[in-house]
Amino acid sequence: MLLEEKIKSAIRDVIDYPKPGIVFKDITPVLANPDLLRLTVDEMAKHFRHQHVDAIAAVEARGFILGGILARELNCSFIPVRKVGKLPYTTVAEKYTLEYGTAAVEMHVDAIQKGWNVLVHDDLLATGGTAAAAARLVKQSGGLVAGFSFLINLSFLPGYERLSREFGVNPDCLVTY
Repeated sequence: MLLEEKIKSAIRDVIDYPKPGIVFKDITPVLANPDLLRLTVDEMAKHFRHQHVDAIAAVEARGFILGGILARELNCSFIPVRKVGKLPYTTVAEKYTLEYGTAAVEMHVDAIQKGWNVLVHDDLLATGGTAAAAARLVKQSGGLVAGFSFLINLSFLPGYERLSREFGVNPDCLVTY
């Protein structure tokens, strides 16, 4: 069985969560399986070992899990990208558009050194709004967007095309629905 098939068979669909009409992709069964988790992170890391990556900018909350492990595997810094008001030090923020309104993410103002190659990571790529905001934070802080990494790509939504168009980098996704 291919790795993508193994991951897909472990991901649990939760209907009408967090609201009616949404099918939530629950990755906790992947995380609960040590062998599958190792294979997943090994494959994610393999895609970026040929590049020089200085840091992983991971989006909360589920992006922290694999993003932290990926940073360890690539021997680079880990940068938490969080909702506004969740980081203790001086931050820089970036707004993005939601279906009904706007939101923002932030990171510490000193998280990135000028010229760093930063990989933006999250667990799931849907519309690309959050990842694009994180990438704009990277650029605003003097970093370069080295790529995007996701466990899941929802190909029926425009995130992949959006990130490719806006940042000139095709996102790396292990599983596509």
